[in-house]
Amino acid sequence: MKICVVGGGSTYTPELVDGILRRRDRLPASELVLLDPNRERLEIVGRFARRMCEASGSDLQVRWTDDAADALAGSAFVVTQLRVGGQEARHRDELAGRAFGLIGQETTGIGGFAKALRTIPVMLAIAREVERSAPDATLVNFTNPAGLITELLRRHTALRVIGLCNVPWNMQIEVANALDCEFADVDIDYVGLNHLSWARGFRVGGEERTAEVLARYRELLVNQAGGDDDPGFAPETISLLGAVPNYYNLYYYETAAMLRHQEGTPTRASQVMAIEARLLERYADESLREKPDELMERGGAYYSESAAALMADVHADAGSVQVVNVRNDGAIPNLPDDVVVEMPARIGREGAKAVPTGPLRADLDALVRSAKDYELLTIEAALTGDRSLAELALMTNPLGPDASLAPRVWERLRSDNEGLFGQFDG
Repeated sequence: MKICVVGGGSTYTPELVDGILRRRDRLPASELVLLDPNRERLEIVGRFARRMCEASGSDLQVRWTDDAADALAGSAFVVTQLRVGGQEARHRDELAGRAFGLIGQETTGIGGFAKALRTIPVMLAIAREVERSAPDATLVNFTNPAGLITELLRRHTALRVIGLCNVPWNMQIEVANALDCEFADVDIDYVGLNHLSWARGFRVGGEERTAEVLARYRELLVNQAGGDDDPGFAPETISLLGAVPNYYNLYYYETAAMLRHQEGTPTRASQVMAIEARLLERYADESLREKPDELMERGGAYYSESAAALMADVHADAGSVQVVNVRNDGAIPNLPDDVVVEMPARIGREGAKAVPTGPLRADLDALVRSAKDYELLTIEAALTGDRSLAELALMTNPLGPDASLAPRVWERLRSDNEGLFGQFDG
């Protein structure tokens, strides 16, 4: 079995390697190929990944290359975790948000929009190569904005695609720890889109525990209240929603507080650049043979767990249930069948199939539909190079600019991303 990691020079890669190595009995990979255009990072991460395998006693062969056709050919799984333009582009997105008094975060608001336009042409090119050289592969997408990119790939390629985010996995761990039960015993009625989602119900071993979990979260929020220095949900918000919101929902529900917070702190991109520099220095140390503790600072905690578990369950045709980004196909009855949602899905050899649940309440439905319309407009704009569609996408985004401001925001993003916006660079 061959696994190819696109964006293999990422500092996330050792997380994934660790997850694969701990599941060798269920995920018998023989070859791991890291693909990345950054040869320097690729060499550092690749050598460290190889040392991890050797230290574990595994015979998993690790190699790295910048040749996409070679890396992808014959892969059983393709994991995409790329960042077009690097953290530097993310930094510019965040600064653009601050310049206009808007959210510039990399998956929501105008930052998510810019990252999508940079990513779509590159991801489509990769997908076309997968279609040619590994048409039977399962593509596991971790690239942000994960829901939008999974939507793109599901609509415009013939590949078997599953989108992945670590946030639902982390929530399941939190609940298991809080209730002193096993991770696998926790079932969550999780609905929405990537980074715009809610956990509406919780069961443990088939027993209803929703009221208890909501009470635990409210108690936690009371103890963690930090003001604008560390914005969070009010306990009353949990009661009103009757659900636990994804923490990215703070951008939608507490926009003013998040804007104040972003004005008073360094960009997340600048913080990540510093973390990555330290991690790469650690990875280059020939004595390092297991993932360092500092990797938890990078974000994406337990990404290795969710990604490796997903691949193992696909390979084993396990029929397990995981929260992933998947085509709705009627699972949420008041959303269109053909849109990608984030929710529990049955995992097997043919990919992921969403598990039917109840409809979204009106308030959740309204927000999800606006965000999904924005995603679809962004994809269409990227594929056509139509500026008017780009501006409409910005205006439709629930965190986007007013109509009168949209042209100025577009010009700023277009200027900041010269050469990175695909069809708009012609």
